[in-house]
Amino acid sequence: MEKVRCLIIGGGPAGYTAAIYASRAALSPVLYEGMEPGGQLTTTTVVENFPGFPGGVDANALMADMKEQAARLGADIRRGTVSAVDLSRRPFKITVDGSNELEAECLIIATGATARYLGLESELKFRGLGVSACATCDGFFYRKKDVAVVGGGDTACEEATYLAGLCRKVYMIVRRDVLRASVAMQQRVAATPNIEILWNCNTREVLGDSSGVTGARLERKDGEVFDIAIDGFFLAIGHDPQSKLFAPWVKTDEAGYILTDGRSSATNVEGVFAAGDVQDPTYRQAINAAASGCRAALDAEKFLKR
Repeated sequence: MEKVRCLIIGGGPAGYTAAIYASRAALSPVLYEGMEPGGQLTTTTVVENFPGFPGGVDANALMADMKEQAARLGADIRRGTVSAVDLSRRPFKITVDGSNELEAECLIIATGATARYLGLESELKFRGLGVSACATCDGFFYRKKDVAVVGGGDTACEEATYLAGLCRKVYMIVRRDVLRASVAMQQRVAATPNIEILWNCNTREVLGDSSGVTGARLERKDGEVFDIAIDGFFLAIGHDPQSKLFAPWVKTDEAGYILTDGRSSATNVEGVFAAGDVQDPTYRQAINAAASGCRAALDAEKFLKR
């Protein structure tokens, strides 16, 4: 059975950064990228808020450079998906792709979180071409344009008010006749003149052409079908942290986000650390994920030295 000193699961900003720092600490890290190398960031186009790139940077190119840097420093980066784990004792037993087994002295979980989508074929077609699950990431591209936000909770209200500061008009598509958001967030939305709430509406289709999103077809509960003209379609209906595999051993909150000890990346299982969106229900930004990957590698180094 293969023995690994430091195993990293996940190939996004957190995982690649952890691999960079773990390599420089001579931990001989092995990283499995999973089914989505590069993580959620690869579903967008240009990243304009990652420090060091005055003109922005292509998201896929940024992830490719992070991966190359980690590999150049000595990280063993592999294709493959971790399918089973046993964290009941060290060394931890890990199964990859259902058959390949290995043992790890320490583990960094950087599996991320997946944004929830409506499941529309047209939504998938225009992902990255006007369909987004991150207003903070992509809102800048829709300055003085019309956009829509799907959702009625705190996140949707936050996204809508953020976009309202950039865009000409923001529609909120809400399937009920009330918002689920806190009173404070509801008041903020109500006080923003360029936000219009479309109550009792579901999205039937995202409309567009070769240039990207041009509108959305909605249906009210009474059966009325109508179109709105928009340039951007933002999903704000939640995220699913990819933590289920580890849940029998690692503590999570009610939503499934892995709980870490204060400002460190340590979980309740000694030798297991978590980084990135899998433990971050609040910020969900690439730069924050990268920073937490750094912390996880430094924490792992200290743990192994002890």
